[in-house]
Amino acid sequence: MCGIVAYIGKKQAFPIVLKGLKRLEYRGYDSAGIAVLNGEALNMFKRSGKVANLEAYAMEHNTEGHAAIGHTRWATHGLPNDVNAHPHFSNDESIAVIHNGIIENYDTLKKKLITYGFTFQSETDTEVLVHLIDHIRKNDNLSIPEAVRRALHHVEGAYAIVVISKDNPNQLVAARKSSPLVVGIGNEGDFFLASDATPIIEYTKRVVYLNDEEIAVVDLNEGLRIFNIGNQEKTPFIQKLEMELEALEKGGYEHFMLKEIHEQPRSIQDCLRGRLNSNEGWVALRGLLDYETKMIQAKRLIIVACGTSWHAALVGEYLIEDLARINVEVEYASEFRYRNPIISENDVVIAISQSGETADTLAALELAKSKGATILGICNVVGSSISRVTDAGCYTHAGPEIGVASTKAFTAQVTVLTLMALSLAHKKGTISESAFHALLTEIEDIPGKVKEVLKSNSIIEKIAAEYAEAPNALYLGRGSSFPVALEGALKLKEISYIHAEGYPAAEMKHGPIALIDENMPVFVIATKGNSYEKVVSNIQEVKARKGKIIAIVTEGDVNVKEMADHVIEIPETHEYLVPLLATIPLQLLSYHIALMRGCNVDQPRNLAKSVTVE
Repeated sequence: MCGIVAYIGKKQAFPIVLKGLKRLEYRGYDSAGIAVLNGEALNMFKRSGKVANLEAYAMEHNTEGHAAIGHTRWATHGLPNDVNAHPHFSNDESIAVIHNGIIENYDTLKKKLITYGFTFQSETDTEVLVHLIDHIRKNDNLSIPEAVRRALHHVEGAYAIVVISKDNPNQLVAARKSSPLVVGIGNEGDFFLASDATPIIEYTKRVVYLNDEEIAVVDLNEGLRIFNIGNQEKTPFIQKLEMELEALEKGGYEHFMLKEIHEQPRSIQDCLRGRLNSNEGWVALRGLLDYETKMIQAKRLIIVACGTSWHAALVGEYLIEDLARINVEVEYASEFRYRNPIISENDVVIAISQSGETADTLAALELAKSKGATILGICNVVGSSISRVTDAGCYTHAGPEIGVASTKAFTAQVTVLTLMALSLAHKKGTISESAFHALLTEIEDIPGKVKEVLKSNSIIEKIAAEYAEAPNALYLGRGSSFPVALEGALKLKEISYIHAEGYPAAEMKHGPIALIDENMPVFVIATKGNSYEKVVSNIQEVKARKGKIIAIVTEGDVNVKEMADHVIEIPETHEYLVPLLATIPLQLLSYHIALMRGCNVDQPRNLAKSVTVE
């Protein structure tokens, strides 16, 4: 959820950390703060709201210093105000801490610390950490790194923290458990710490990803040391970032979301690159080659995910079951771990997550692993926690996604799942050679067809203008288009704050039809396929109740055009691949409606990009 960034070195720290917070603001934007070490003074700047509020406030003060820690917050404990903003001071203001995660036993620790004479200024769970570290350090006369290590033995929950102390001006201490943290190794003996690589890439491509219960000490005199909570020294594993700085900029687009919608021809192409060849007649997800037999022989495939990734998983369920004839179950990761699921070593559990850091999904994987299941991952971020904990997996290669509402990550996930279904079907022999080759050719054409869909932007914008003030909306689809309806409704809810629901088209008669009147827009995926006639019947039922129909149709369709109030055409493709095209107009509709309603499309209220806490 929250974004943390820190720097220590010879440069001025405040501008580096401030810029880093701007890059991390998609992780939370309720409040922001920076603590800067200037000689023996530890100066704090905090403001509620966006990072821009912090920047305006800090301009009126002296922000000089060679070390700083910064935080942009998504509130869990305590209101989003100046006092609850991070960093948090020790009572004597000699130590400051930033934190991403949740300390589950904070109340017990807080009560004990109060008996020791500590006072609390905020409502946050994080303030417990800084007082606990301070108490242990002073009580046992310890160094900051050792005090942090011992303090973490008392902490239950998730954390990524960075600690700065005016008594140790050349040192920062960081630690993680169930929340991401990366260390950047600069070219001038300086160091960077952050929740992900986006604030670091401008300065260095050499990074170390911390593992759970590892502590990092970056020292201008002694360099980087890593040890675990048991005090065992670890050798840092330095990786090279493949990300480019340009990917983090808007590139001339008004918003990141619009840029990322228009990047989908490239992101899908990058996802396909090296994984199939229609001329030679092969498809291969090399990250899964050693596990395909296990997947085919598995009792079932269980796909765990949250939000948009869960919708992609539902598409995968349709395709894998239909093509490969393998039993698939799709589970909300947040529910999976709490209902005591029946899992065995004959199951394969596949986690899908854009960030690779989703807390509930990681917890579901750990549960599956403890039961002996094979665990696989599909994620976008190289070096993320899911990529490290799983037995194998696939990267989606979508590139950085900054907009909070996921767009290109969804289509990339669906692309990987489509390739997975096709590869398993071919290896199992449940698809004919002619059908296999035809689908390979169709898939290779998808990036070009997405480009064609994007040309309808002006038509979609006009349609959006008619429904921007609608209080509610329904989305309908059948088969693999039902998850597309769910995803379309989610996009509208996320960024425009219009209440919207997605349903299987046939389920409309089981309740939602009661909502339909002349003010209700109904978005229907009505492309050619096995369920086409049934969807046409559903459209007629909506029209009989004066509902407004906005239909996504196959190019050249005339039947639905006669019934619908508006149609958006997409190029003809195989029914299996419709989700990759039909979702694009729904993304653009949500984008334009949100703009017309004056909403912040990149940073919708109450949301954060990466849900790293439960």
